Amino acid sequence: MAQDGSHHHVEHTTTRPPTPVPHQRPGTPAFDLAAWATAPRPEAEPGVYRLGYRRIDPERAEAARVPTWPLLLRAALNVVVGWLAFVYGVEFAKDGTTLIGVLPSRSAFVATSVVLTLNVLVLGVVIKVFGRMGRWLEVWRRYAAPLLSRTVTQEEPAEEADPAAGEAARRLDPWDGLRRGGAVEAAVRLDGEAVGDVDYVRIRRAWESAQADPVFVPAFAEQVATRGAAAFAHPSEARELPGRVRRHDLLLGQVCLGVTQDVPKNPLSHRAAGFALDPAVLGTSLLAVGPAGTGKTARLARPVAEALCLQALAGTACAVVVGAADADLGPDAWYDVVIAPGDPASVYGLDLYGAAQDPDDAAARLADALLPDELTARAENARTALQQVVGPFHAAFGRYPGVRELRALLGGEPDALAALVKALGVAGRLAAYERDLEYRERQRDRADDPGALLADRLGLLERPAFEGAFATDGSGRPPFAMRVLDHPLRVRVKLPERSHPEAARMLSRLVVGQFVQAAGAREDRSLFAGLVVDDASAALDANTVRGLQRMRGANAGAVLLLRTLVDLPEALRAPLFGAVGCRMAFPGIAPWDGRLFSEAWGTHLVQETAVTHTPDTSGGLMRRAGRVGRKALSGTTAQTESVTTRDVERLRWSPSDLAHALPAGHAVVSLTAVSGEQVPPLLVDLRG
Repeated sequence: MAQDGSHHHVEHTTTRPPTPVPHQRPGTPAFDLAAWATAPRPEAEPGVYRLGYRRIDPERAEAARVPTWPLLLRAALNVVVGWLAFVYGVEFAKDGTTLIGVLPSRSAFVATSVVLTLNVLVLGVVIKVFGRMGRWLEVWRRYAAPLLSRTVTQEEPAEEADPAAGEAARRLDPWDGLRRGGAVEAAVRLDGEAVGDVDYVRIRRAWESAQADPVFVPAFAEQVATRGAAAFAHPSEARELPGRVRRHDLLLGQVCLGVTQDVPKNPLSHRAAGFALDPAVLGTSLLAVGPAGTGKTARLARPVAEALCLQALAGTACAVVVGAADADLGPDAWYDVVIAPGDPASVYGLDLYGAAQDPDDAAARLADALLPDELTARAENARTALQQVVGPFHAAFGRYPGVRELRALLGGEPDALAALVKALGVAGRLAAYERDLEYRERQRDRADDPGALLADRLGLLERPAFEGAFATDGSGRPPFAMRVLDHPLRVRVKLPERSHPEAARMLSRLVVGQFVQAAGAREDRSLFAGLVVDDASAALDANTVRGLQRMRGANAGAVLLLRTLVDLPEALRAPLFGAVGCRMAFPGIAPWDGRLFSEAWGTHLVQETAVTHTPDTSGGLMRRAGRVGRKALSGTTAQTESVTTRDVERLRWSPSDLAHALPAGHAVVSLTAVSGEQVPPLLVDLRG
């Protein structure tokens, strides 16, 4: 079976030597593949890190809230009362049976049997009644069982661990499927090598593909027998990410970001459990809002980028990560393609048209990226103007115009237009595009000509620093195009925000727009296409927001980070909240930002207790006289207290709570899976 490859629009793909398998750094134990691959991963709600997860029993959780001394005191009191009840209960039962003539039996055996039966019955009733009231099982679980275990084994047992089950799990064979499927030699070869989690998932995925047709099984076995754990490797030959730090479960595609806090606001199923994101959740896209310095990049964007890159090495995803050149989104060694417009050392350029097949589509996408936010009202005229030159140019030369050529045509330079007309005549396409060129010529001298505006905006990309970054004629750097999202590529786009901020905004809008359109147009959607945008304030427009909703059914999703929603046009804020399925608020967000989160999360029912104090006027003359004397001596008035409990609707998280009550290093996040399953907002500690 042929090894999976990645044939994309760029050339000279960097090849790196294989890197060590995970968890084999100096001073750390070797990666235990068998234990990891066979570890239990129970079903859980979205957002729960399932590797090692244990479900919480609601009754046990409620009992665990009782403090130690009240619990022990109540248990002891119930033991005393239960013993007295047992003693007197047995005597009462004996007296009752004597009255009916059972015990004065001629048979001693019958009398003894009756007494024992009575004792057992009374004891069972006492244990059931007083054991429940005294919570004896909770006392046994908390104190007696651990003490007994230490006494017997002299070791501290793992909580809730079953040693026999753990030992059985370690004896399971991670390559059992290969042995039973006829690839015994491949399994033997893998037994003798250090196989990491990336290798295991990649080889397992190749095995599942081979099983679809028995003809491919011998080719699979031959590949593994030849290359071992490096079989079916990523085109870069990388098998690990240097410097990975987060907990990942590549079998489920999960990355653990922190711990869900054990607080009443959080659902019981998530409390004290690891908080994780995976493609099933990211497929609905995630919007994170928080001011600078709250950890959005370090605790969200970088871990998700790390997870997507690992999944790409395992052959299950492709990743596009967009951010400023100095943003900490992982080293360049994590990525196959690094696009850095403005950096002369950058190997790859960017295709401004995204390798679109339709010229009108390519022109419309570029026009949306070029226009600033304040001129979006002229977007339709701008698209038309760009289509009137891009279409004829593509028909004449068989390629799209470069920045300089496009700027000359939009600006109405006579030499450029004459050359285009001549080329169209040679190609026999002049009649088809003559009307577009005539209309463009008439618009040139008008004050509201969108072509002049677009030419001025293109001037921001026609700088010496961007020389060769956007070439379309093969004279510059190899251009990367978003049409390769059906290959497990890892792409990093470094925006020149410091040196060319407005150009960076245009490129950000262009890249994100191309990704959204390309992800939805893929024919092969077996790979999850993930997009991470470190600062999405300039990357979003109405078309992109609508495209986010379509990505849910295309096995693709985006993680969008914003400092504040004020950076977006007001008309985009509510549609953006409706387009994404996951929303995340970091500490210190503005109250007006918190209002949108609060409205999106809605209300829930809570029990509210009201205590009312009123003067005590009950009783006769003596009680009233006593109350008067008490008031004279103590200065307080006797009062009666009434307690009322009712269910009322309250905001899950108020704007004030989000703005002022979130502790540092935490976030509130709500999730929606692609299947439609929803998780209410969770308070998560991201510092772990």
